[in-house]
Amino acid sequence: QVQLVESGGGLVQAGGSLRLSCAASGRTFSSYAMAWFRPAPGKEREFVATISWSGGSANYADSVKGRFTISRLNAKNTVYLQMNSLKPEDTAVYYCAASLIYKDYAPLTMYDYWGQGTQVTVSS
Repeated sequence: QVQLVESGGGLVQAGGSLRLSCAASGRTFSSYAMAWFRPAPGKEREFVATISWSGGSANYADSVKGRFTISRLNAKNTVYLQMNSLKPEDTAVYYCAASLIYKDYAPLTMYDYWGQGTQVTVSS
């Protein structure tokens, strides 16, 4: 069992930055690929970014590529999402998720554990 707790959300002006964190319980964090999702029109949640177990591989949605960076620190059981050059359309609740399988574009159903989400609001 893995419990995920996100933090770091808040209100920021367009062009600003935020860093989200997702802390995981348990001693098997390094066994899980991690990802960030957010709600999108017509979708329950859309993929934002994912990172492999060791952090050696990562992938991003086209909408955030070049602006967001996903990273992880297995010694601290934490995954991060550095968000730069934020836009109003990035406003959403951001969820982290864990899966034993790593894929560049993973469907929602592949993720076994989810956090409760953290709100990011970008004002224009």
